[in-house]
Amino acid sequence: MDMRQLNAALRDGAPVPAEALAAFAQGLADGRVSDAQAGAFAMAVCLRGLGDAGRVALTEAMRDSGTVLHWDLPGPVLDKHSTGGIGDLVSLLLAPALAACGAFVPMVSGRGLGHTGGTIDKLEAIPGLRTGFAPEDFKALVRENGAAIVSASADIAPADRRLYAIRDVSGTVESVDLITASILSKKLAAGLGALVLDVKCGTGAFMAAPEDARALARALVDTAKGAGCPTVALITDMNQPLAPVAGNALEVAAAMEAFTAPASHPALVAVTEALGGEALALAGLARTPGDGAAMILDAIGSGRAAERFGGMVAAQGGPGDFLARWRAYLPAAQVMRPLPCPREGVLAAVDGRALGHAVIGLGGGRRVESDTVNPAVGLSHIARIGARMQAGEPLCLIHATEETGAEAARAALADAFTLADAALPPRLMHERVA
Repeated sequence: MDMRQLNAALRDGAPVPAEALAAFAQGLADGRVSDAQAGAFAMAVCLRGLGDAGRVALTEAMRDSGTVLHWDLPGPVLDKHSTGGIGDLVSLLLAPALAACGAFVPMVSGRGLGHTGGTIDKLEAIPGLRTGFAPEDFKALVRENGAAIVSASADIAPADRRLYAIRDVSGTVESVDLITASILSKKLAAGLGALVLDVKCGTGAFMAAPEDARALARALVDTAKGAGCPTVALITDMNQPLAPVAGNALEVAAAMEAFTAPASHPALVAVTEALGGEALALAGLARTPGDGAAMILDAIGSGRAAERFGGMVAAQGGPGDFLARWRAYLPAAQVMRPLPCPREGVLAAVDGRALGHAVIGLGGGRRVESDTVNPAVGLSHIARIGARMQAGEPLCLIHATEETGAEAARAALADAFTLADAALPPRLMHERVA
């Protein structure tokens, strides 16, 4: 089946053989498939879908378009993926906590996307830390330290890199089939024994509506299982930032605070516990997810997870004494200004997208791929839904490089916080999909 036949079959809603999808993925990777053909493929999938079997076949084909890692380690190989949000720094806590519990975590992560931050950008706020490694060096980091968080190399799922760029310019980003194949092809290329997924739902999430988050979670879980990887998804809340910060260095600082005082960031630690518990149970390191969650909390509370994080930072080129002196190493903004509450009331809603775009406006994210990110800027002390606010009390603290940037952020955030007479905090955990 050549590309004309493949695209015609998709256009007409006919089933497509796995062999044709494998040839398509290889053609993306080696250039035999043109941009026009790939764009037509993406649009046909967006309009007609692939079906369950086709989604698994495309995911496996994109996984196999490059290097697939294989491991010989004295413990299970686990990973986690989040669909993204504001103040979502779970990976910084979870990877070392899982390692402290006997797992090995080869975490391939991304940079900021849209209004959300990226784990790689957060880690690169640490001076000297590198995230780009060849596959063999990546494997050595994981083997020696239990966890490593790196950016995807050109060898990992090259078909996805090409198709992702084409989706971005062809209006086909929103396809659940293509989102699923994109996420899982990269994750499964890391040779995982099990995977946990954090699918965000709410105003700050890509999948804001509960039914959309549920559909994506179901597709991800079923497809990963169909490709041979035990997987569980949790649908968690993103109607407000998970931690009360947004910005790369500020989020690393929040992670360090959570390592040393877990009660300082209860929502962040709760999601980390839940995801880690699921992962440990999938891998057989815990009898139940609840037992696994207790193991994760003990790893954080005992300091073992923090020690693993410090070792990971040093192994990836960061300061050897980061754990002891992180405040001295993380960059800080020159200007800090409050966003005053306009009147007395209870905080009823937070526009997470507005917060994310304000951070980008400060220079903490990218409008185009070539933009340089300022790791010091962002927002901290973001008020929580349900809090009673007084007039003039800070809704958040703006971290900027100069006064004009702080004022622009104030204007961008003018309508991001909604006050009411009463409000309840949102439910943190929405649903488990297995």
